[in-house]
Amino acid sequence: MQDGLKRVLDYADYLAAPDDGRRYEIVAGELLVTPSPRPVHQRVVARLGRLLSEHFDERRRGEVFFSPIDLVLTNHDVLQPDLVVVDDRRQISERGIEGPPLLVVEVLSGRTADRDRGLKARRYAALGVRHYWLVDPGARRLQCYRLARGSFEKSGEAEGDATLPVPGLDGLDLPLAMLWAESTAP
Repeated sequence: MQDGLKRVLDYADYLAAPDDGRRYEIVAGELLVTPSPRPVHQRVVARLGRLLSEHFDERRRGEVFFSPIDLVLTNHDVLQPDLVVVDDRRQISERGIEGPPLLVVEVLSGRTADRDRGLKARRYAALGVRHYWLVDPGARRLQCYRLARGSFEKSGEAEGDATLPVPGLDGLDLPLAMLWAESTAP
């Protein structure tokens, strides 16, 4: 490759990333690297994952996956969201989850918030993810977005100890107090 030319990365490049404890993702052919999440982040992911698993298991209408799981949206878009909910089992493959799932959840941190709200949100919408949630442990807030006409529109939001009825997800009510219990933002 000549100097000065930009290379668009793909799934093969993703597979060649080192196993060094960092999270590697490719978005529109560009490499994103983040360190491992902090304990408060992991607590929120685990608690929200349990709530979602209970909801979807009861209805037999989906399966919840925790990071690290590869979400392969295109050959140039391979991400590792914190949580993924799949409602079509044909999307589950040896590589991970293939194609746009029902729901992607990202838990924000100071290092990832701008990227999760901007670049990743736009890309998830462009590639057909139907629901996208942003969880902010520091603000104790959960924002829900729903795909409409190729972009995300806010469909719900709550903070503190409120219970959030999630529009479009079959009677899902999230008691946010369960997410924040004994956790403090970094």
